[in-house]
Amino acid sequence: MQELMRSNDAVLISFVDALLNDADIPHFVADVHMSILDGSIGVLPRRIMVDADQIEQARRILRDAELGHELS
Repeated sequence: MQELMRSNDAVLISFVDALLNDADIPHFVADVHMSILDGSIGVLPRRIMVDADQIEQARRILRDAELGHELS
């Protein structure tokens, strides 16, 4: 898997998760439970990981949603 993006913004992560779900692109949101270590203040960013064979399609979806600046 490759990193598509990373962010501390829970709303953005949720939106990208929904975009990828709608496009049937398998993905994984990593570091969700790291908030235990940072005291739930959101210091540690979450990462969205996508299979290498679908990373370009996922990047295209984010660019189409005008989120290209968020790509890793």
